[in-house]
This record gives sequence, C-alpha cells and structure tokens, in this order.
Amino acid sequence: QVALEESGGGLVQAGGSLRLSCTAPGRTFRSNIVGWFRRAPGKGREFVASVGRNGISTDYADSVKGRFTISIDNDRITAYLQMNSLKVEHTEVYYCAASKLWDCTQEVDEFGFWGQGTQVTVSS
Repeated sequence: QVALEESGGGLVQAGGSLRLSCTAPGRTFRSNIVGWFRRAPGKGREFVASVGRNGISTDYADSVKGRFTISIDNDRITAYLQMNSLKVEHTEVYYCAASKLWDCTQEVDEFGFWGQGTQVTVSS
C-alpha cells in the first residue's frame, strides 16, 4: 500500500490560514483522485475535499465551501489544501488520501491510499 505524506499542519490563530501539502514519494497522482479528510478525537474520518483526475473537478463538504480550496500541481506531484479563515472547530488531524476512481467522491472507503495525518490546531 502506497503511503502518502502530508505536511503543513501546525498551530494558527483563529482567522488565520494554513496550506497543507500531500505527496506520494516516488510517484505521481496521475492515476488518482486525491482527497482530504479530517478526524476529531473519538470520531471517524470526515470528508473535506477531493480533486478529480483531470486536476480541475473538485468537490467539497458543505461546511468548508468558500473557506477551503483543494488543488494539485500540473505535474500531479503535490496536492494542496488551502485553509482560510480558520476557526477553533477546525482543530483536527487532517489526512490526505488517494483513490483510483475517475471522478470525485466523498466516500472514505473508496480511498485506498492514506497518509499518517497532520495536526491542525486553531487557537482562539
């Protein structure tokens, strides 16, 4: 199973921004859609956003629309999650995931490749 690597998490004040990055060491995302999920303590993984194989199609959870933006570079090497106007309730572990599907999906079980997660902490 390919392990993905996330980076960019950290501590930020409410109202601030963070950009998370995701790579698949030694590989590209040319054959994958890429998604971001998050998990609060004691809860399951929750869909945040995904980007399709064409690098253009995107899908977002209603709770982050207009606040978060998912993207992927032209070489399909690095995927990003730009998070703006962060709130305390966005404090969670964020996971990058990849799927061999063609179109965006919100289903966690459709993603077979995962990273270890990166902690995002938003202080008041």
